[in-house]
Amino acid sequence: MPTEKITQALNRQIQSELYASHLYLAMSAYADSRNLPGFAAWMRHQSEEERGHALRIFDYLRDREASIEIGEIARPPAQFGSPLEMFRTALEHERKVTRQIHEAYELASREHDHATMVHLQWFVSEQVEEERTASEITARLEMAGDDLPSLLIIDQELAGRQAA
Repeated sequence: MPTEKITQALNRQIQSELYASHLYLAMSAYADSRNLPGFAAWMRHQSEEERGHALRIFDYLRDREASIEIGEIARPPAQFGSPLEMFRTALEHERKVTRQIHEAYELASREHDHATMVHLQWFVSEQVEEERTASEITARLEMAGDDLPSLLIIDQELAGRQAA
């Protein structure tokens, strides 16, 4: 069983992952309202992936017979500006999640909880991918600028994202 500190940290991470799921779902709704179905689909897939991350930690705590407490999930914004601003928000959020995962990993190291360190290693690797993807899309949107045909091409490409 993990220590109380680790249990609390992992419960906070569940809360953070669920917020991320809500945030991406709000972004999906926003993109859909702006007639960007590819952005909407990509964000919806991302929302589902973040919920999966929360469940992965949930299951880990359950398997370790630790207490699970689902904290309050803050309401995400409803407006995100341009697609570029939306992806900048997504990238910044992924960087925040990365910091949280690293803090939890460092705590597990200090507590000598090797099982939690191994579990969190997956998230450390996953966050590298999450940040890279958000960063690449952000960079492409920066290159596209206000060019509508370029934006529509990116929208079509994002529509092709396959569920994990």
